[in-house]
Parts: sequence; structure tokens; C-alpha cells
Amino acid sequence: MHKRLFAAAPLLLLAACSGESEVSGLVHQERSLYRNIYVAEQNGERCMYFRLRGNPGKQSCIDLDDPDRLVSEYSRLMMAGLYVQPQPRRILMIGLGGGVTPTALQKLLPDAEIDAVEIDEAVIRVAGSHFNFRAGPHTRVHAEDGRVFVKRQLAAGAKYDLILLDAYDGEYIPEHLLTVEFLREVAAILAPDGAVVANTWSASGLYDHESRTYEAVFGRFLNFKSRNRIIVAGPAAALPQAQLEANARGWDARLLPFGVASADILQTLRRDRDWSSDAALLTDQYSPSNLLNSGN
Repeated sequence: MHKRLFAAAPLLLLAACSGESEVSGLVHQERSLYRNIYVAEQNGERCMYFRLRGNPGKQSCIDLDDPDRLVSEYSRLMMAGLYVQPQPRRILMIGLGGGVTPTALQKLLPDAEIDAVEIDEAVIRVAGSHFNFRAGPHTRVHAEDGRVFVKRQLAAGAKYDLILLDAYDGEYIPEHLLTVEFLREVAAILAPDGAVVANTWSASGLYDHESRTYEAVFGRFLNFKSRNRIIVAGPAAALPQAQLEANARGWDARLLPFGVASADILQTLRRDRDWSSDAALLTDQYSPSNLLNSGN
């Protein structure tokens, strides 16, 4: 995955210098060990990008006038994890971006312990300088690969009530964070009443493969689908619909300042099994996301 990023870098830098980019209002750019990082302001919002041309993809956004509001739809949809595990005491988030989600969780759950893992130290730095991210007293930020961190937590016997997977590299989710082997490691550090919340794409060429892979590890899962697709899996995701709705309503008042309403989230829930049962599982030996997802 990193090879593709380095190969693409000259084109991205050329776009930034030639004026051909599709992103305007650039206020910051830098080259890290892993990628180009751009911050742009448009229409009262500040967003982080890892590329400028084609489909740039907003990694994180904040409303400059209302920083608490979750601008990106995927950020709001990921709050569905709180509907199945309403009182997480220990939270793991893999992929930091602008730190929007952990910032919200710190305010919503001030006593929860949060581990935020981001491979790129430059992303951590930009999250602080341009997106108001500050680690609270119970939040630890780890600059390392998400899978390595999970393996270390597994060896230490750690358990998490809520695990959020939101690592992107500008193209898609890194291959080694998509596989059966990785998800089994994630499942092994999940508490008995825990939930995994994964940000993916509804129109991804990997949709069938991802779905079969998550199902192989966690069984049936909840599918919240809009442009993004949020998978909610694990023991907590097996709760009855009535309990899910009751939990969601219980969060409405606290989530209102963040622009999250249960009516909007629940209407995206799909319970039908809308993927091919013949799709190959993604494994450490077979996870060619750059090829399978080329149409995204």
C-alpha cells in the first residue's frame, strides 16, 4: 500500500503546483513519511485530504463556526456504535484523521479510556494544529501501525468495549487491516458485550469481499448504508431492534449538539444480506484492495 502512495506523490505535488487540483482554499500542505497531507478551507469548513485530484476524499472536516458538529456523514453514522454499546468504558480507535471522532467521544464519555492509534505522526500533529484535537486526561495517542498495536494489546490481554476502525491511506483501507486474520485479532480484544464499528464504502468494489470477511469472523452484523457503509459487529450488535431503538433514543439529547439524530441514523440501517456468498474472503495472502476497489 505504501508503494502506491510514494508512486502517486509526484503527480499530487504537480497538481498542487499547477492549479489543476479539484480542492481549493489550501491552507496547509506537507509531505510525511507515508503521504501528502493537505488542509483546505471551503464554505466555512476545514478539511483534511491525502490527495487533491480525481476523487480527493475528505479524511476529516470541522465546521469553523460550530466545531462540535460532526460535518462528515460517516462520523455521524459511526455514532451508531453507541446504540449497541451505550456505556463503553474502554475504547480503541484505529485511524485518527483530524481527531474529530475521539474529540466527540471525549466530550460524550468523559470517564472512558480511549486509545487512538495513528501510524503517521504528521497526521497527529496536523490534527492538533488545524482541527483542535487535544488528548484528554483519559486519552492516549499512539503513533504506530494499527495492526501492530492490536497484536500488542492481544498479547497483554487487553479488552475493549468499543473498537472503531477508520484507517484510510488516500485510496482505501490498508490491505492488512481488511483481512480475516486482522479481524480475528480485533475480535480477540473485544469485551464480551463489545462492538466493532468499521467505516467502509457502500459502492466499493470490495463490498462483497468485505461483507463475507466480517461475517466469517463476527457472524451477522448491522449495516448502516449511505455513501459510506458503517459495519457494526460483535456480541453487542445482536441486540433486538426494540432495544437498539431505545438505546438510540436515549442518546438523542447528548448527541444533538454534534448534529446526530437517531431518526437519521436508524433509517440507514439495512438488515438484508445484500452480498454474494461466493465472494472470496480477504486474507493476509489475498487482499488486493487496490485491484478489487479500482472502480471506487
